Amino acid sequence: MLLGLSCKKDNTTFQPVSSAYRTTKSISYNNVNVNVIIDKPAGNQFDVFITYHGTVQSDADILTAAETTLNQFKNLLNRQDMMIVSVAHPQLNILFGDNIQQAEAAFLWVKHKANQELGITVKKIFLAGHSQGGYLVTRLNTMHQTNGVIANAPGPLNLIYRCQLEENGQAPGSYTCNNLRNVYGTTQVNANDYHQRSLLNFTTGFKSDILFVQGLEDMAIQMYSWPTFKKEVLSCTNCQIRQFVEIPGGHTAIFQSQTAKTEFNQFINSR
Repeated sequence: MLLGLSCKKDNTTFQPVSSAYRTTKSISYNNVNVNVIIDKPAGNQFDVFITYHGTVQSDADILTAAETTLNQFKNLLNRQDMMIVSVAHPQLNILFGDNIQQAEAAFLWVKHKANQELGITVKKIFLAGHSQGGYLVTRLNTMHQTNGVIANAPGPLNLIYRCQLEENGQAPGSYTCNNLRNVYGTTQVNANDYHQRSLLNFTTGFKSDILFVQGLEDMAIQMYSWPTFKKEVLSCTNCQIRQFVEIPGGHTAIFQSQTAKTEFNQFINSR
């Protein structure tokens, strides 16, 4: 049983214990700091599931988003013996995509330091992300090998298209495109730098098997580039296994779909 529902800040080093708990911890790897929420079941040896949340409007919301994402993915799991580490990666005051540093630091901390700091044994490591979190885990899969990666409705897929809509007044402004425009100028002036940060630029070199889940009634801005993204990923010649599950529903369809839940658990349990 989890000891409490709230996340208590705890920056201490854990001693080896077998009890279950949920806590928030500030971690660091290679001088990159980030907060994580740790949901540990009873025991000392675990496969670990690292989760990444979607876009929020304020960095004041990222811990809440991290806990919501933890709960959503935990509810999908058919097993209770995995430790979940949910990453509260920053959003504001950085260019879109630069939080890959915090995303990577959390993964490397779990891989190389969690054993000692938590007094546990980490076995397999899986990554899962929703929306912008799906963007981050897809990018991480081009950088590091894990036991498997799951990306739900990953994006933004195409920052050129998205930010052009905002420039033309066809979509409301966002801090994502505003920040990029302040540094790079408009998409008309400097499309390449927008593409470099789009997920369409990360469709090759996957080091681990990856499962993509997409609700087919998602936002038009997502679905506009989804067929292109899927085609490019499936055409990859230097990738591990890529699976696509397309289901009815919107942006969060994975969390409501029994089909997605079944595929999700089959993916994890077969690795």
